[in-house]
Amino acid sequence: MRRYGLSDSQWERIKDHLPGREGHVGGTSADNRLFVEAVLYRYRAGIPWRDLPARFGDWKNVHRRLRRWCESGVIGQVFRHLAADRDNEYMMIDSTIVRAHQHSAGARKKGGADQAIGRSRGGLTSKTHGIVDAAGKAVALSLTPGQRADITEADPLLDEVDPATFIADKAYDADPLIEKLEERQITPVIPSRKNRRDPRKLSFRIYKNRNIIERFFARLKQFRGIATRYDKLKSTFFAAVQLVSAIIGIN
Repeated sequence: MRRYGLSDSQWERIKDHLPGREGHVGGTSADNRLFVEAVLYRYRAGIPWRDLPARFGDWKNVHRRLRRWCESGVIGQVFRHLAADRDNEYMMIDSTIVRAHQHSAGARKKGGADQAIGRSRGGLTSKTHGIVDAAGKAVALSLTPGQRADITEADPLLDEVDPATFIADKAYDADPLIEKLEERQITPVIPSRKNRRDPRKLSFRIYKNRNIIERFFARLKQFRGIATRYDKLKSTFFAAVQLVSAIIGIN
């Protein structure tokens, strides 16, 4: 296997969900695997597109094809398909800040499009929010400007999953979220804030499993093009986060 390439088992899990496969409507493509490996290589190494090794072909064609897949939702479909095979015993939510490189700024604001870049104490940043299952697989993801509060993404991400137990840190201790979890008969394992009058009982045996999502984000940020955002467009960067998360989940 080439450096940063897909293993045969990983390729088998995703190949039947890509456009251009045999029997698929439209033109067939014999180089889907090479293309996916080119995208993974670029984000793992954190290089400019024009520095892609020659074995992947013309970098402009690779980037153009990635944009087509972003716009048609191909990568999102692959992520959701793999995320459907999940462990519902317990899940956890958290977020991680991504520093936005100066090259990521300046995208044309067509119709006031939000590119998920904001200004916080660390400068220009984006924030990746995620829910991870007990096996360490990402099952729901979102991308926001870096100054966005963690709690704002809890509701929409929860709508995509149905765990028996939900683990989070104090940033998610809010009555509306707790009530929603209880209405759905999901057990919240969330420490109470210091100003809460009646602190909830907490199972520290279960809460200590929150390290699983921390380890997921650590693996995600081994991809240098994800640890630092270079992409101008939210759709491109988020598709990369989804693709890398999917590959991590089937390692």
